[in-house]
Amino acid sequence: MDARGCRDRPRRHQPQNPQEQAVTTIKTRRARPRKRFASRVAAVLAIAAFALYALLSVYPFLTMVSGSLKTNTEVLTNPWPIPINPTFDTLVDTWNALDFPTLLVNSLIIAGLSCLLILIIFPLAGYAFAVLDFPFKRVLFAIFVGALFVPGVTVLLPIVILDQQLGLLGTPWAVVLPIVNGAAPIAIILLRAYFSSIPYELHEAAVLDGCSPFGIYWRVYFPLSRSALITVTVLNFVAAWNEYVLPALTNDDPSRYPLPVGLQALLSSNVVQWNQVMAASLLIVVPIIVLFVVLQRYFINGLQGSVKG
Repeated sequence: MDARGCRDRPRRHQPQNPQEQAVTTIKTRRARPRKRFASRVAAVLAIAAFALYALLSVYPFLTMVSGSLKTNTEVLTNPWPIPINPTFDTLVDTWNALDFPTLLVNSLIIAGLSCLLILIIFPLAGYAFAVLDFPFKRVLFAIFVGALFVPGVTVLLPIVILDQQLGLLGTPWAVVLPIVNGAAPIAIILLRAYFSSIPYELHEAAVLDGCSPFGIYWRVYFPLSRSALITVTVLNFVAAWNEYVLPALTNDDPSRYPLPVGLQALLSSNVVQWNQVMAASLLIVVPIIVLFVVLQRYFINGLQGSVKG
């Protein structure tokens, strides 16, 4: 200890002479460019890896777009995603061959009814799990979480049998109701997480103003959850739009087929026109792309809010 009763503090190593200090300075200057070079190489490799992954992900879509602008002969002979003689006749022929307007209306009915019921039912359920207290709350929520791990194919046969017993075969409800039921776990989990992130002080202020539980939900939570509601809507709209198995099993009337089932008609002929198959796939995908581009900002904000919650 020193004279003031303080313990000796460890001192940093100091160069003993100017020559040692100069050597240390030179080593430091040499190490800095190496570190910068290594960090730049790592950044370039990361960018190259992401670019390669993006190219591999986009390549099937580019092949589909180019195939819809080719003749069937060119699809079979030209594997590159650049048509030699692009033509829009394939899209026009596919539109007419599939009776596309009828299939489009059927898909919109299934997807629209599914999303409407989901927006009516599951925000209320998410609000109840996030804010209200009721018996077996945690147990019921755990059941919904566990339902995420149940493969949909395991309940496919019971769903078809139940549709038959209820007399729903051949109607859109045979597809809509199972889709709504299957959307329950992920929709409730996302909305519960988002509602939990809303400051509870707003709930208390609404209680002091005399709002009922439903009034609090309708005036406070529902308006603030626009991003989460759009996220749930987009996810389930895509799922309903792409549904193939249920419409194929519960309906045998071609005039009521949605787009994915109608596409199968192009693959069931003796000679498959692959350019028309790609054109039909493009026509099915375009509405989903437009929907995501328009609602992209709300979709990402809804996911971020749900994760934070």
